[in-house]
Parts: sequence; C-alpha cells; structure tokens
Amino acid sequence: MTDASQGEDRPEGDKARGKDVYDSDETLFLRVGAPRADETMQLRVPPPPEPPAAGGRAERRRSARPTARERATSAVGGHLARLGAWAAPYARRLAPYARRLAPYARRLKPVYPRPGRTGWRRWMPSWRQWLGGTLVSFGLLSAFLVTAYALTDIPENLNTYATQQDNVYFWADGTPMARTGWVQRQAMPLKDIPQDVRWAVLAAENESFYSDPGISVRGISRAVYRTVGSGDTEGGSTITQQYVKNVYLTQNQTISRKFTEAMISLKLDNKMSKDQILEGYLNTSWFGRGTYGIQRAAQAYYGKDVSSLNASEAAMLASLLKGAGLYDPTLGKANHQRAVERWNWILDRMVKIGKLSKSERDRYTTFPEPLKTNPLYDTGEQSDYLVELASQYAKKAAHLTDKQFDLGGYQIYTTLDRKREKALTDAVGKARRQARSDKPKAAKNGHYGAASVATDGRILAVYGGPDHRKQGYNESNATTVPAGSAFLPFVYAAGLEHGVHKTRGGPATVVTPESVYDGDDGVPVTTPEGPYWDRSGKKVAAHNDGGRSYGKITLGQALARSVNTPFMQLGMDTGLATVRQTAEASGLLPSSIGPQVPALSLGNSTPSAIRMASGYATFAGGGSHTEPYSVSRITRNGAPVALTTPRPRRAVGPQVAEQVSEALIDSFRNGHPTTAATRPGVGGKAGTNDKGTAAWYAGTADSVSTAVVVYRIDLTKSLEPLPLDGLAGTSADSVPYTLWSAAMGLG
Repeated sequence: MTDASQGEDRPEGDKARGKDVYDSDETLFLRVGAPRADETMQLRVPPPPEPPAAGGRAERRRSARPTARERATSAVGGHLARLGAWAAPYARRLAPYARRLAPYARRLKPVYPRPGRTGWRRWMPSWRQWLGGTLVSFGLLSAFLVTAYALTDIPENLNTYATQQDNVYFWADGTPMARTGWVQRQAMPLKDIPQDVRWAVLAAENESFYSDPGISVRGISRAVYRTVGSGDTEGGSTITQQYVKNVYLTQNQTISRKFTEAMISLKLDNKMSKDQILEGYLNTSWFGRGTYGIQRAAQAYYGKDVSSLNASEAAMLASLLKGAGLYDPTLGKANHQRAVERWNWILDRMVKIGKLSKSERDRYTTFPEPLKTNPLYDTGEQSDYLVELASQYAKKAAHLTDKQFDLGGYQIYTTLDRKREKALTDAVGKARRQARSDKPKAAKNGHYGAASVATDGRILAVYGGPDHRKQGYNESNATTVPAGSAFLPFVYAAGLEHGVHKTRGGPATVVTPESVYDGDDGVPVTTPEGPYWDRSGKKVAAHNDGGRSYGKITLGQALARSVNTPFMQLGMDTGLATVRQTAEASGLLPSSIGPQVPALSLGNSTPSAIRMASGYATFAGGGSHTEPYSVSRITRNGAPVALTTPRPRRAVGPQVAEQVSEALIDSFRNGHPTTAATRPGVGGKAGTNDKGTAAWYAGTADSVSTAVVVYRIDLTKSLEPLPLDGLAGTSADSVPYTLWSAAMGLG
C-alpha cells in the first residue's frame, strides 16, 4: 500500500494530529466503497447438474406437467392479475382524492391522552373522531347488509309441515264425510277469499302490507331488544316476515333466525307479488283447533267456507293470529273477554284505514260466537272403512303415490250414499247386539260383510266392521269364505251364454232355462268319457241341501229353488274354464276363484261382499259389467285431478242377463212371497255351503245390488272359517236376508 493511499484513508482528525491511523496494535480494515447505481455485485453459483431422465418418453412427459398445486397457484395468480388489471384504472382515478383526504385522516387519528385537555376530557374523542367513527361504522354496516342480502337465497324447498294439507272426503250428496291428515289445512286461491276477510287480517297484523318493503325495521328492533334484553319475545313482524317464518324457517326466537328472516323477506318481496305473499300467508297461518289456513279456520269455528264469512266473523278469526290459546273465546271467560276486545279493535281499525264503512261497522255490535267444537272431525268406527276404501281407489285411479297423497290438499268425492250407509250400519249393529245376547260364544268371532253396488259400478254402501281402530280387518272386502250356492247364477249364465258339449271336441248344444237336468241328490258327475273320478279314486257326486231329491227339473226352476245337482253337471258340460271366465267377466276377482274342479260350480270360490254384489249387478244391468268404484271425482285445492273412471264392458248377452234375473226374481218370490207381492222386480238368492261356514244373501232391486255374508273367523289365530253355530239364524229367519232387506229398504 502506497503512502498516497494511506493518506487518503486516514481520518481527518488523525491527519490534523499527524498521527498514523494504523498503529501496530490496531486491526487493519478493508474499506469497500458502495457500488455505483449501474453496478451489481453478483455471486455466480453454477447450477447443479440435471439428473438423468428416468423412464421413457411418457414418463418424461408426465414429469414435465405441472402439479395440481402448481396449477391452482397459477390459476389464483391469474385471477389476482386480472383483478389487479381491472382495479388499476379506478385506483389511479381515486389516488388524487386519497392524497387530499390523507391530512384529514391523520387529524382523525386519536391521540391519547389528548393534548391541551385536562381531566376526563383528555380521554374523550373529538367531534371529528366521533364523526369519522360513525361514518366508518355506517359504511361497514351497509357493506355487511349489502353482502348479506346478496348472499341470501330464497330456499327452494318449503317446510313439509307448512305445505302439508288434509284430505277431505265427501258423501255422494256433497256433504263432508271425513278428513284425514296430520294437519287441518286446505289452500284457497286469493280470489276465493273475500276482501273483508283479507283486510280484517291486514288491519290486525300489517295494515301497511301493500306499501312496506317486506320488513319492519321498528318491529325487528323491538323484537331484537326483547329477545336479547329481557329474554322475552315480541312480534312486530310484517306479514311477509311471518310467511317466511311459516314456510321457510323455524319458530325459534333467535337473533340469527330473525336476521335470516329479514333478508329472505326483502328478497321475497322483490320476487313475489303482494297478493301471492298474502295468499300464502292466509293458507299457512295457525288459527287454533288444529287448523292451518283461513279455509279450515272458517269451517272449524263457523262451519262454513271462507267465501261465506262476513267482516265480523273475519275479524274474530283475525284475532286468533295473535295467539289462538289466548283469543279462542270458547276456552274460558278471560279468553272470551280478550277476543271481544280485539274483535272490536280490528273492526275499528278497518274503519280507520278505509276498508269498512262506518254504517257497516255500526251493524256489527254483537260478537259472532263461534261453534263450541270443531265440526271437522277425525274418522272413526265405520267411517274409517269408507275412507280406507276410497283412498285406495283414489290413489290408484288418479295415479298418485303415497307421498303425493299424504301431502294432502285433495277433496275426494265418493259414491257412498249416506242414507244407505246408515241403514246398513244400523241393521248390522242391531244384528251384532242380538247375536251377543242370543249366541255370545259364536258372536265373539262373528263377522258381517255387506256391500251395495249400483249397476253402473258405483259403490253405494259397505259395512266393514264394528270399529276400524279396534279391527282393521274389512269384513266387506275380505275374500276368505266360500260363496256356496250363491255362485249358481254364474254357472247358469255360462251355460246359457256358451252352450254345453256332450262330446269331447264336438259342437256346442244350446241351453235354455227350459233345459232339463237331473235334480236328485247324489247324482254322479259325468264327463264325455264317463264318470268323474277324484284323486282318491272315488266317483264325484253332487248333493242338495238336506239331501233332498227333485227328480227331473229345468235349469230355470233349479236356480229358483236352489237345487245344486243340475248346476254341478251343467258346469262340467259347459266347461269349468268357461264358468271361471264368465264369473270373472261378471265382476269376481281372478284371485278369488276356486280350484277348477266340479266343486267350482257349487261355490268353492271366495268372493268378497263387494265383488259378489258387483257380479249380481251385472245381471241387473243387462249383462254389461262396470268395475266397482268408490270415488266419482277428485280435486286438489279446487282444481280437478285427472281420474281414470271404469267403463262398462260386455260380460254376457242381454238375453242371458234377463234370463238370470228372471230366475232370481222367481227365487225371491219362492222364499219371500209377501214382500215380492209388494215389490215386483226384486230378485235375490240365499247361499250356503256344505261345511256350514258361511251364509249369504245376494240380490237386486231398483238397479242396486246388495250382497251380505255372515261368517265366523278367529282373527287371533287364522283366517280359516269356523262353523256358524247358529249365528246366521235359520232358513226361515235368515240373518243375511234380514240385513239385505234393511239395506235395500224392504224391511
């Protein structure tokens, strides 16, 4: 190092003192000047050698692809870059304003304790700081609300309970019969709800409904204060908010639920019309007595449809919206007093808002007392059997799933005749009581199936059992007991319609009511090849009731006198397959037809009372059969529901049907000459079997067919029929005939 360089590196003070900076006991430092702006100090490190590529070309291609994290990072970076590019012009425009506001913002920055102040004033913010804090808070709150509104969606699915309705069943004359469902609700279009009813509700709950934005800030604030401050709950919600709570949310009184309610209400108010919201509210609100919606409330409290309510009755119902437990006037004196006060207040409010004239208000001075109990009753006893029958048919004919039907809202108009149903039920009830008195042991397991069916297929009345809640087994629709000799008309019709075959494969021979057969007891059953042998190797023979023989007898007389042996042979001559076909075409279910053996002609089939009545109705209807049905039409909230209605089809020819009907008229005349003399044209026939397990009576009068069967079954053990043990009476005093004549209006 030269002297010049040493002199340049010495500090100025040392130079002045003439002292060398670098003495022998000091450390030597290397001073490096700062690099110029155009110079950069770099340490060059050679990159590590690349490892040899493993695998083939495919492996190298896969290794060259970016990983999922790299792709995600690249995507996020791309989004941020685009966002930055979009925001850059706005940032440049706002930059001058930001520079101007910077001094004021610095002045708003709190300095604590505040200089120039003493005592507690040192710690109080200035008015500028208060203003700034308020503006910032307002801005943040506004941003939060705007964001919350944007992120809140109206739920797609309504509460199942809020939309569930009941199903109502009507008699054939249109009067209510029963209702089913977890809730009592029937939705009504707003056009069917009178203006007085609408404005009574609006006056009571939300008179500014048509002008408000869907929420009440004052009401929400009061509700929040009540909920948070005192733990109590308070109303103040608009009708829109109450509707949202009913159909989208729960009834929980929480801050989060109230906030969500308000956001959905704002959006709903922009999406739906006010009339739509009001309609939904009126159809989903709770009115007490187990009812939801104004329609069911009108029926529950006044026994009328909502369309028939006046302003006074509407005001009483509107008062229930504040709490049916407090304002139902039938629940006590205190309730009655509250109800009257609120009723008066609502009517006065209607006058104040111009929705009720003063003169009309003056007419409503007497409180409209509601009914003491709800006339919309649950089903029970006999009506449950009717509802079960109608609901099964309704779902099948209207192609409704169980889920659809259970959601409710359907009005099912049945074919059931109230007067006939009462007559049949009363008659069977009397017979049951008599049986418990005369035959207590047999009556314990006694059953009485009965049904009336019109020739056009309408089911007019059924008796299903003593009480559906105690016995779900439907006695009128059960296929458990044999038809016995009540089956003979179907064998007769098959022979008349198709003829008989005396030789195998030969031509059919025409059969008429005058055709003669052997009516003696024990006559062997024959085939074209000879006697008919059963599987045990015995000849099969036909037997009459009581072992009585009648000699040669025409088929018409044999049916009128219920002689079995000619029909057992007629069935073999006609063909058991043909007999089966005729019985099914006339209305009997294929599943109820017995084995295809000679006993088929003597009634080893087990039709229900409904199907037996339907089969006899085919003969009374000129040979045309219509499947029995129990529902004539269905609506849902007033709108028609498509229903597949059965159509008539030809079972036997008109002449054959007339010949069978004439034989049944003769049979009725033989058994009951006195009644037959007063009621011409009535036909009927008794039915028994050789085991004595069932007693029938079936017949027709005035285009209505009725079938009654009495039998015994111990339902706790099996469905095997038991001996009647005198439960059905005697041939001279038959219980089935007594019930049949009462159902037909003959007794």
